[in-house]
Amino acid sequence: MALPAHLALEIVTPDRAIVHDSVDEVQVPGSEGYFGVLPGHTPMLAMLQVGQLWYRKGSEKFYLSVAFGVAEVMPDRVIILADIAERAEEIDVDRAQSALHRAEQNMATRDQDLERARVSLLKAISRLNVAHRARTRG
Repeated sequence: MALPAHLALEIVTPDRAIVHDSVDEVQVPGSEGYFGVLPGHTPMLAMLQVGQLWYRKGSEKFYLSVAFGVAEVMPDRVIILADIAERAEEIDVDRAQSALHRAEQNMATRDQDLERARVSLLKAISRLNVAHRARTRG
């Protein structure tokens, strides 16, 4: 059986479909760490963590910030069912920066549940990193 040349990538949230494209490679923030997917990958299911997801078409990479959900990997496709997913160009940098400061304050003062503050911090950092990558891509 020949390996597929590309992967069908679908990224969906409860609100909308974000990506439906044919890609060459995907990197996913799994709950056990980041993992890469190329055509012909062994089938698997993985829980998602907060982080940056990127996919490559040719030599161009596209970045998204994702949080929680599940990834289904098959030899010819990757389906991401994310609780939250944002393309780099959709991220409001000022809002993400404010969220980062709030999360840092909440962690320092322990006014909130520490785990909730940690997750908020991770989401803000992921959004800012994705937005930064999109701006510096050239």
